[in-house]
Amino acid sequence: MNRGLFSSCDDRPVTSPHIDTEPQGHQHGHSHSHGPAAPVSRHLRKVIAAVLIPFATAVVVGLVVLWPGGAPQHERTGVGFDRQTQQGRVVNIDKVDCKDVNAAQTPISGETTPPSGSGPGLCAKADIEVTTGHDKGRTFVEIVQPDAPRQLRKGQGVVVAYAPEAPRDLQYSVTDVNRKFPMTLLAGIFALAVIAVGRMRGVMALVALAVSFAVLTLFILPAILQGANPLLVAVVGASAIMLIALYMCHGPTARTSVAVIGTLISLLLIGLLGSLFIGWANLTGNTDDSTGLIHGLYPHIDMSGLLLAGVIIGSLGVLDDVTVTQTSAVWELHQANPTMGARGLYRAGIRIGRDHIASVVNTLVLAYAGAALPLLLLFSIAQSSVGTVANSELVAEEIVRTLVGSIGLVASVPVTTVLAALVVSADRTGVGAEAGASAPVRTGKGRRRRTRP
Repeated sequence: MNRGLFSSCDDRPVTSPHIDTEPQGHQHGHSHSHGPAAPVSRHLRKVIAAVLIPFATAVVVGLVVLWPGGAPQHERTGVGFDRQTQQGRVVNIDKVDCKDVNAAQTPISGETTPPSGSGPGLCAKADIEVTTGHDKGRTFVEIVQPDAPRQLRKGQGVVVAYAPEAPRDLQYSVTDVNRKFPMTLLAGIFALAVIAVGRMRGVMALVALAVSFAVLTLFILPAILQGANPLLVAVVGASAIMLIALYMCHGPTARTSVAVIGTLISLLLIGLLGSLFIGWANLTGNTDDSTGLIHGLYPHIDMSGLLLAGVIIGSLGVLDDVTVTQTSAVWELHQANPTMGARGLYRAGIRIGRDHIASVVNTLVLAYAGAALPLLLLFSIAQSSVGTVANSELVAEEIVRTLVGSIGLVASVPVTTVLAALVVSADRTGVGAEAGASAPVRTGKGRRRRTRP
């Protein structure tokens, strides 16, 4: 069992394997520890540093040059998410006859007005108190239709939209319910589960997750809104996330560095393929209400570039998993059999990688299909053919996103495996060197002779 995947991120040396020197020929390599990999030679560290230091320097320079300093200000349109909102609370609910209130004109924001001719019933007349903002303590009335999918209850927290230009009686309306407590509770359960299983590695993974979210919200999103090239911003931001997350979770070791290089090569491939096929398929990136609103507020943003940036960032998380797993597998194979050469390590590692490829590609496809399930249902209702569905821009975007990301994931397995096999087999200062010094060799007469340590 690879205990290094669950232990802390320190770089403790691995105990040298014991080589049986009995003359019977039953030689077994026993590794007394399966923690972090043994340090590689100084020469290999220099080679790895020669690749990664310029790359890391370029990422830092990119962060400094493209740093946005905050999102640009704009006048709110009052449409969709671009609304002023406050928190509220349902203080009372009364049942009233729908014929006595104008329920059809005052639904909860986001609900559809029922078709004409619907039968009478009891509507909910909710008294809502604003609990934040300059109108804190103010109350207003919200009418909820009996067939509305979202019903309110007394004491429930809600999100209210504020329209300052509207008449006073219509300035506030309920736009959503407050889900902060269940979401916070779920996040706490997730953090406890990660720490309980991963221990110190779990703690570092949560810290890396927080840093990744900070890079996304403080750099990537504001820089794109400021007008920077979305592809360039995504490459710099994703590279920064990759370096911080991998080294923070797995330590500054050669094994981690190989995973970083494998991830970088795969990201470059994804970027090239994404750019080619997004342009070739004439995908604009402006396909729904959200992207339409963004384009309306910030017409200078390249929406197709934004689509490509999303492909790169979306692929990064799964790429990290694949490259780290493949690198760790090769390192563990080397520790289990230090005499195995680069070719043998690659063959054994790629067999592990094939299983990983099958599961990861299936995961990606199902994840995108699950996210687009309502859209796919609409196409099914319309009885559209598969070709018609695939040709629509909404679905074509998801197909390109899935296939480009999957190609990058598939390529990352052999690329990372061959890099790890070459690095670990070229090392002659750690486990492999000691095993090679004690292994039996053949003389010219075909008789075995044991070298002395």
